[in-house]
Amino acid sequence: MTEASSWEATAVARPGWKIKMKASQINVVLAAVVLVVLLGYEAEVSMAAAAVTCNHSQLDSCAHPILFGTPPSKLCCTKMKQQKPCFCKYVKDPSLKKYIKSPNAKKTAKTCGVPVPKC
Repeated sequence: MTEASSWEATAVARPGWKIKMKASQINVVLAAVVLVVLLGYEAEVSMAAAAVTCNHSQLDSCAHPILFGTPPSKLCCTKMKQQKPCFCKYVKDPSLKKYIKSPNAKKTAKTCGVPVPKC
């Protein structure tokens, strides 16, 4: 038996309870916890995306920064963050594509801390 596989840890689940686990069991438990956290995060992101109403007019406060490269306002950044799940939809719209893919739009998104999605 190797040193790693014989290693044991004692954890206290509740006062007075002691649980002994081998390293392999601890790894399984940690992997399960990580999986649950990641799935919870993905579900939260999916629910947030589903809750957004995609309406490009919500980005009207970003028109000047996108068209002229001026610094975005707090309102623009807030709206950009809210509409982020819709960007790929906007890129598919021929009338919006040139604005969404413009250098100033990318600059505005970067200034607002909004990553530009790869669609």
